[in-house]
Amino acid sequence: MGKKDASSVKLAVDQYRKQIRKQDYKKTKPALRATRLKAEAKRSAPGIRVRCVTINIAYTVLNLHNLLGRLGCGHDISNNT
Repeated sequence: MGKKDASSVKLAVDQYRKQIRKQDYKKTKPALRATRLKAEAKRSAPGIRVRCVTINIAYTVLNLHNLLGRLGCGHDISNNT
């Protein structure tokens, strides 16, 4: 019983994809290039890069602080001699 329902949904999705493909064929090369460049610009937005760099720097500083604390390079208040 469930197979009939699943195949009809698949057909609807295939028809939708086919329709989208036809629309892409109608586009000119400059329009396709503009769409591609717009998508690339979204992925490599400067705000995202700045956030990633900031997070990496903070992570590195915290790890360095933790490492120095474990090596005994930190200041110990109890040894005031």
